[in-house]
Amino acid sequence: MSGFTVKYNELTAKEFILLWETVWGQAPSLEQTELAMKNTLFRVSVYDEDKIIAMARMIGDMGLDYYIKDVAVRPEYQHMGIGKMLMTELLKFINDNGVNGTDIFVELSAMPDKIPFYEKFGFSANEAQRLQMMYRVKQIIRRGAVWSEK
Repeated sequence: MSGFTVKYNELTAKEFILLWETVWGQAPSLEQTELAMKNTLFRVSVYDEDKIIAMARMIGDMGLDYYIKDVAVRPEYQHMGIGKMLMTELLKFINDNGVNGTDIFVELSAMPDKIPFYEKFGFSANEAQRLQMMYRVKQIIRRGAVWSEK
């Protein structure tokens, strides 16, 4: 991967949104993304000169469970080994920060056409069904405090 620059924990919310929109379409809001970057355990990003071309991030509890999120490579840069490098960096982060001699649960979600890529790293499907929902946050103000309305 000569000519590319790899950065750790420097991916900005604006870069995240730009790459998200390039790869997947409509991105989350800037406010959401800034909060996500602030609370991500580990971010790795790849640049071609000043242009963001790939990213991945890790969330989790640093003990029992890690979750790989938002692995994205611009379409014109795919099949160049960048995704493999991102995954290698994420797994290295787990190895460097996990408790020595223990097993750690590592999860991710993948579209069916991407499953063979992740299987090369040892991931496999299990019998669990992934459940999801989009929850709309509604806040109301009561006596100067913010309460979340459920």
